[in-house]
Amino acid sequence: MKINTLLIDLDDTLYPATCGLWEAIRRRIDLYVETRFSLSPAEATDLRRSLFMKYGTTLRGLQTVYHVDAEEYLAFVHDLPLAQFIQADPAVREALLACPQRKVIFTNADVPHARRVLNVLGLEDLFEQIIDIHSVDPYCKPMPEAFSIALDLLHELPQSCTVVDDSLPNLATAHTLGLRTVWVSVKPPIPQVDAVIPAICALPGALNQN
Repeated sequence: MKINTLLIDLDDTLYPATCGLWEAIRRRIDLYVETRFSLSPAEATDLRRSLFMKYGTTLRGLQTVYHVDAEEYLAFVHDLPLAQFIQADPAVREALLACPQRKVIFTNADVPHARRVLNVLGLEDLFEQIIDIHSVDPYCKPMPEAFSIALDLLHELPQSCTVVDDSLPNLATAHTLGLRTVWVSVKPPIPQVDAVIPAICALPGALNQN
């Protein structure tokens, strides 16, 4: 079946994972947990890791177990000077323009953060839609329910979509559901992914192979 839509992850996918932005967000998450529950830094990190492993994102765990306010949490953890970490790359823009499919952001962050990142990267006009953590509530990637909701929002069948992500668990779920998968990684290919690319700039070549 023809691929109509690209579901593209945001953080560590549209920009290099080595830039330090996601690590800075992770530190903000730890700080939020530390402050909210009066924990030591080590205790906050342990709680964040356990919630992430059990619930898919720290936020979903905090909502489920502690009933935290999602908007407050997301505003706090994303309160960072993005331009200190990421910059527009003309090669990325050219690569995305070379892909004729509809392009949609599918992220476990929220729309405000996604828009800020896309604006700094100079890519906001290339994406038709942003499916964020609120769009798939109460689920999140890599839960299969999150992908099912995304497909319903897009009015697409799994076979007509390709997921582009740096997270192997997200791609493994997508593969199980019948979506095509492109892994942004320097690691070798594995059965759960249809293509591996070292950076988003290589996306057109990966799509042409499938």
